Amino acid sequence: MKRFWIRRTPFIFALALVGIFVFGELVMILWNGVMPQIFHLPVIGFWQALGLLALSRVLFGGFPSGPRPYWRNRARQKWMNMTPEERERFKEEWSRRCGGRYRTEERPS
Repeated sequence: MKRFWIRRTPFIFALALVGIFVFGELVMILWNGVMPQIFHLPVIGFWQALGLLALSRVLFGGFPSGPRPYWRNRARQKWMNMTPEERERFKEEWSRRCGGRYRTEERPS
């Protein structure tokens, strides 16, 4: 499984760079084609278009915060379908994986 990701990582990185370049160019072309004629705004360059794209993401899109609702609902359904014994095994396994930070029993003071 690790080999799959090791081979794919450069491709994904290159694809992300191409995507950033394409979206930056698209924003620049659309801005320069519409905004100066309609609102008498200045023409922008590529880096200003990327900044505008990032600003619009912050203002209108926000940043991802945790799992998507689909995965959250799916996890909730799995939890609800577990027996009490399965839930306890699940808690113990994740307590072991997380170094004991999330143990449910009382800790000595």
